[in-house]
Amino acid sequence: MLIFLGLLPAPALPVAAVQWHAHEMFFGFGWAVLGGFLLTATKNWVVVRGYHGAALIFLVAAWLFERLGMWFGGLWPGLLFEFSNTLFLASIVAMLAWTLVRYRNRDSYRDNYFFLLILPTFLLAKQLMLSAEHFQIGIAMATGLFRMAFLVMLERTLTQFMKNIFQVSILRNTTLDKAIKLLGLLLVGAGLMPPWLAGWMSLLLALLLAGRLCFWKPQLALRRLDLGIMYLGYGAIVLQLLVEFLGQVAQPAWVGSFSVHIFTMGAMGLIIPAMLVRIAKGHTGRKVVFDPIDKLVLWTMIAAFVLRVIAPQLHPAAYALWILLAAGGWFSGFAILAWRLIPFLAQARVDGKEH
Repeated sequence: MLIFLGLLPAPALPVAAVQWHAHEMFFGFGWAVLGGFLLTATKNWVVVRGYHGAALIFLVAAWLFERLGMWFGGLWPGLLFEFSNTLFLASIVAMLAWTLVRYRNRDSYRDNYFFLLILPTFLLAKQLMLSAEHFQIGIAMATGLFRMAFLVMLERTLTQFMKNIFQVSILRNTTLDKAIKLLGLLLVGAGLMPPWLAGWMSLLLALLLAGRLCFWKPQLALRRLDLGIMYLGYGAIVLQLLVEFLGQVAQPAWVGSFSVHIFTMGAMGLIIPAMLVRIAKGHTGRKVVFDPIDKLVLWTMIAAFVLRVIAPQLHPAAYALWILLAAGGWFSGFAILAWRLIPFLAQARVDGKEH
């Protein structure tokens, strides 16, 4: 935000500031979250102790090295910058893939081959995003890959949450679920398709997702903010796909990268804080309860979504104000989460179990 307002110089990189911003949100923020989630989830899927100790210290160091490279890398030798930009993602992808392949016979989810397909593709999306010529293809590919990860995660977690919280089962049809994931996988390459084909495929996926959502008892989920916000994030995925379709058939004049920010602020920005609270409390042996401060964070993120995505379409003249307010909401929401959750993660589990 400070760079956008001209109060801070852009990073010393041979790419545009918007490329830096997109890269850091998807691969700095996004992959820190996705990587952490998958490191936690994969060990549960195959019932082994996950990576810990030196392995995680190495990943943190590699992530910090990449952040330095993405700020000062333009002053470095080319090979050093490429190394800094690849080490974290390549390492964590290899570690995750190794876990899924080595223990595949113990895997409780037989469709984890989707992760084996999409994880290496993130490396390609990363390179495309930093290419001036292929930036938009990289954005489309990164969005598609994160969408795939969210679709798989939401299938599993919402089924469990609805059963645990409301003692109800939601629709899980093998054919429908596979069709959704296959369409999502194909749309990873949307930037390489004829626009009309990508648009109609986006519409089809949106309709399948919306239809399934109707049978996932949203009227129950929306009674609780901690669960309802995940349904709102699911809805943001549907909305983003519809906007992609409209962009191909009608080409409306959206303001401010409308489609990609529906996904980043709507799906990522709403789902991730709720999952961080659940995971940080649950996996440190604490009871998963959203107290008033946790709920304040979720409402703050909802407000940030409205300010960043909806408000500019209604009053474009105040665009700079809207994104300033949205950035403040995003920053304060995650700052509160850091203040609340880092102490939990820095201590031993309260139930005495191993991290």
